[in-house]
Amino acid sequence: MKKALVNKNENPSKGIFLGLVAVSSIVLGLFLISLWVVPYYGFDAIHPFAKWIAGIIIAFALLIVLWASLGLIINATTGKYLPFFKRLRGVTVKLFLPIMTLIGKAFGLSKNVIRSSFIRVNNDLVLSEAKTYKPDELLMLMPHCLQNSRCKIRLTYNVRNCKRCGKCSIAGLLELSDKYNIHLAVATGGTIARRIVKERRPKLILAVACQRDLASGIQDTYPLPVYGIVNLRPHGPCLDTLVPLDHLEAAIRRFLDSRFYPEVLNKDPVTDPIG
Repeated sequence: MKKALVNKNENPSKGIFLGLVAVSSIVLGLFLISLWVVPYYGFDAIHPFAKWIAGIIIAFALLIVLWASLGLIINATTGKYLPFFKRLRGVTVKLFLPIMTLIGKAFGLSKNVIRSSFIRVNNDLVLSEAKTYKPDELLMLMPHCLQNSRCKIRLTYNVRNCKRCGKCSIAGLLELSDKYNIHLAVATGGTIARRIVKERRPKLILAVACQRDLASGIQDTYPLPVYGIVNLRPHGPCLDTLVPLDHLEAAIRRFLDSRFYPEVLNKDPVTDPIG
């Protein structure tokens, strides 16, 4: 089932992200060490033990960085956890991505390639938790660019205003919302998305967006788990984008508690999105 939740359009391997995590942790570690080595000879003027106290603090910070990066690599590749890794995942989510973007640029990797790899690793981490939820604990959060650009109906505050004409993905999303009784919301940007999350208080978000918005959303909502699905952009970014509905439904079925709607969940699984 885990394989079924990988989107064809997320081409970059998660190995890109994991490799950049390793490089970033080395760079950050060298930086931390330099904070101690460079002023080493000047600490004696403050106190005889000052340099050793600073060394202990920096060594502890270095251990956290290395343990967090090693834990992420092990968890993403084997599904197993190092001790205390769950508490340190925020380090990799909040700190490493900006650093990796800079390092990746030096290696000729685009931001979207790095973000796509990050999203795949994040999804594997969310899946590794193996939790299921009640329908009202899940939230489908969608970007407004899914709506047909020629549509005159305002859906941001009430997606149920949609007439389901079938000219965009909203009709299909409403069908999934009705089928599984999961709340569906459309946001025009990060501010509204955060407000929706605050009001609904979900335990897991199924989000569809471009790589940039997904990556920033995963960071903003941590530690709330977000399963991210990259949208399809046949007309370019932010214009009449599409949702891979088979991928989204596979994710819903993976995270929805089987005690709810067993007549639906016990049927044959949905078609594997990657064939």
